Amino acid sequence: MSRKYDHLSDVETFVTVVERGSLTAAAVALSTTPSVISRALARLETRLGTQLLRRTTRSLGLTDAGRLYMEQTRAALSLIDDAERAVQAEGGEVTGRIRISAPTTFGHYRLPALLQQFAERYPAVRVDLNISNRNVDLAAENFDFAIRQGALKDSGMIARKLEDAPLVLVCSPAYAMRKGMPGRVEDLPQHHCLTFLLPRTGRGFPWQFMRNGEELDWQPTSALEVTEDALGVVSLAEAGLGICQTFRFIAQDRLERGVLVEVLPELKGRSRPFSLIYTPQRRMTAAARAFITCLLGQP
Repeated sequence: MSRKYDHLSDVETFVTVVERGSLTAAAVALSTTPSVISRALARLETRLGTQLLRRTTRSLGLTDAGRLYMEQTRAALSLIDDAERAVQAEGGEVTGRIRISAPTTFGHYRLPALLQQFAERYPAVRVDLNISNRNVDLAAENFDFAIRQGALKDSGMIARKLEDAPLVLVCSPAYAMRKGMPGRVEDLPQHHCLTFLLPRTGRGFPWQFMRNGEELDWQPTSALEVTEDALGVVSLAEAGLGICQTFRFIAQDRLERGVLVEVLPELKGRSRPFSLIYTPQRRMTAAARAFITCLLGQP
């Protein structure tokens, strides 16, 4: 009786050719020759009864059938990889790779310590970290996790809250000497209020306060607006260009060193959440489960 899956090596060859972009590059990756690669592709196309690749001397492209087959077979091979890693983890050391996206605030000030703990516990796991304020598409861009700030819309994602991060309003001592300190929220329009424009909407995020036990949102306007990197407003405030609101975990060291001072401290008390999100459809590898456990502070 013939083996049902004796063509899997040809499938792996096909996926490698597409990912590497040429028969020659695939041959190098698989430690073989272009002629062997070509014969494997021919066998696979004969088996399927359809053309998968359009090949010329200068270019290589997928047919519609090839594109569909590529998507399905790459997912299938990924499942095989996941199964092997899961079995390996049962027998000892956790291995594998995880991809994470994090905003600049959390990526620079919170995540390094957490990743250090993770690396100490799981040294064989490879971590690919993207630090950006762009909301990546986890499924389309093949990310395992993203860390998001603020209230999350119902998007079908699984969300695990990491923390509620307190906010603080700050400026530099030089700015306070030059412009004076506001005594109340109503004084803020007379000051240089440094604003960060949200990448998703292009609008500034409102400053959030607690006054007399009630929540208060105030929308700053400024001639100097920051895009892409939320940490930019902190750097500008430290340079004496105005007042900004940021997370206390970002400002705390600067406050202790005296390069920033707190503004309207009587209005503190608001916070914004950070959450770890991931898709429920994605198969959870041993490395991914270990990362969730470590980030949530579980034993």
